[in-house]
Amino acid sequence: MRCRRHNSVYNARIRNMPSRSPRLFFLWLLPLLITIFAAASSWQGPSTQLADKIAAATGPGAVSLTLTNRSSLSRGAVDEIHRNLSSELSAVGLRFVGADQAAATINVTLSENPRDYVWTGEIQQGNNESSVVMVTVPKAQMDMSQEQSTAMTVHKTFVWSDENRILDFAFFGGSPQHMMVLEPESVIFLRLDNEQWRKEQSLTIVHARPWPRDLRGRLVPRKDRLFDAYLPGVYCLSNKPDAIDCHPSDDPWPLSSDATPMSGFFSATRNFFTGVLSPGVQKETTTAPFYAAAALPRDKYTLWLFSGVDGKVRMVDGITEQVAARLGWGSDVASIHTGCGAGWQVLATGPTGGRSDTVSALEVPDREIMAASQPVDFKGTITALWSDSEGNSAIAVAQDPDSGNYEAYRLTVTCSQ
Repeated sequence: MRCRRHNSVYNARIRNMPSRSPRLFFLWLLPLLITIFAAASSWQGPSTQLADKIAAATGPGAVSLTLTNRSSLSRGAVDEIHRNLSSELSAVGLRFVGADQAAATINVTLSENPRDYVWTGEIQQGNNESSVVMVTVPKAQMDMSQEQSTAMTVHKTFVWSDENRILDFAFFGGSPQHMMVLEPESVIFLRLDNEQWRKEQSLTIVHARPWPRDLRGRLVPRKDRLFDAYLPGVYCLSNKPDAIDCHPSDDPWPLSSDATPMSGFFSATRNFFTGVLSPGVQKETTTAPFYAAAALPRDKYTLWLFSGVDGKVRMVDGITEQVAARLGWGSDVASIHTGCGAGWQVLATGPTGGRSDTVSALEVPDREIMAASQPVDFKGTITALWSDSEGNSAIAVAQDPDSGNYEAYRLTVTCSQ
């Protein structure tokens, strides 16, 4: 059943799950994974180092964390460091509480000298003498990484807000422009009038069973009819704005844009894809259960990235499957065609934490996942991220933590000059 103010939890990562790959494969893949971990976020490496040192001093348990910036780092960089550090500490068993409930207090200070950024963590446990851990980060190395990570810019454009949960939306029509919005109980049609969206029609979605707790849905415009809508265990189609036909179905959902047609079977009682693909990546018709997928067309094949339920990212090209973990992502990914860099990029959510999420553009040259933009911030948790049908943009939905409303955005990427 629907709860309008319920925060989705499917962006959370599940860490340290055992891999199905053979030991020899991991030995071969280890250098690649090291490269991937270093490139996934400009500040991920030093954040992990500091988190490991803090965790070694505190052990798992309830802690409070404060971060003070006394360096020249930008607000965006400080926010990214805070997110990375919180995510890494959570992954090794630390749980954040208020200072009055904490077994240990952790005060992190970001400072610098002429050559390095210097991060210190002061740890106080009970009446024991405080301990200090430290990480130094060469400025030259990080300045170069920051230049490389801003080759593109992610733009977000606000579209629509609603108290009901927005699962997906799509534009259609010419002038005036129209939009359809998929919500848990209806598909809404809107018309752009004097730069304002106005509701014109609402079609009720009929379903016999209650929806899963963390509801997801997909809305796909079609050339031979108006749209297809996919919800857990239900498929709907419409040939005109005043009619909709919904019936129980286990048909697979489209995973990406029309340029990379492939579908995946969605669990009718959960919030993820089962791992069964249609028609598949060449001869590979299954992968591990996943939350989202992104397709990157190459000259002779398509590389697919699957954001796994186990917290790992799987790169599948139909011949090999490579596995990477601890990339610092959330669970949502989507592909977008920009013409920048390799032509196609991945948009990925940042790790869920606090009252805001982020989306960044990533490049994947030769299986190395690299940051291609600075993250763009959202107020609230991102509950949906999908490629549009043309593949030239993506849609994102975030829930405002103050109002509880769901806000829909269109995402595009431009090449930096």
